[in-house]
Amino acid sequence: MSTHLESSIIGSRQGRTPPKSCWAKFLGLVESCLRDEDKVKWVENMRGSLSLMASIIATMTLQLATNPPGGVFQANGGVPVSYAKICLDNDTIQCPGEAVMAVVYEKVYTNFLICNTVSFIASLTVCLLLVSGIPLKHRLVIWVLSIGMCITTTSLALTYMFAASMVTPDPVWEATDKMFGRVLEIWVLLLGIVGVYLII
Repeated sequence: MSTHLESSIIGSRQGRTPPKSCWAKFLGLVESCLRDEDKVKWVENMRGSLSLMASIIATMTLQLATNPPGGVFQANGGVPVSYAKICLDNDTIQCPGEAVMAVVYEKVYTNFLICNTVSFIASLTVCLLLVSGIPLKHRLVIWVLSIGMCITTTSLALTYMFAASMVTPDPVWEATDKMFGRVLEIWVLLLGIVGVYLII
């Protein structure tokens, strides 16, 4: 009798599935919330919106490259050709049209320009994929579009941060520095969730 009871208890323990961890439950919840039964149809419906968004971002980043924060050095009156040649040959002289912040905050401006360029190229890549006529049935194309938009928006967010740091006075920037750090942490968390979703 006792052996029968023990065997039934052991059998019930072995037949039970182990409880899911909190992380697995969370990922399952995220997946169920974000699941789209027909991704191809969704991308086809979103083609216009993605194209518009990528075009706007490309326009913004192009404008930021040609009209950087802080402006450019202005020419006082007519600049003779001889002066233009001298300023192009001499790195210590600023030519009219060069970015002011590239001289004042050289390292930050370099980071700004890198992020701006990455955002510009990524948005153009998304536009190219959408208008090229490549069928959006393939999972790889959808994945590249998603990653492209993630790179575009992340680079744009970093561009904003670097631009704001260059044109904001130091006391004000130091007061808001923690806020920017927290916003970046939230952004990284969101990117992680999107990354997990794309991998799944």
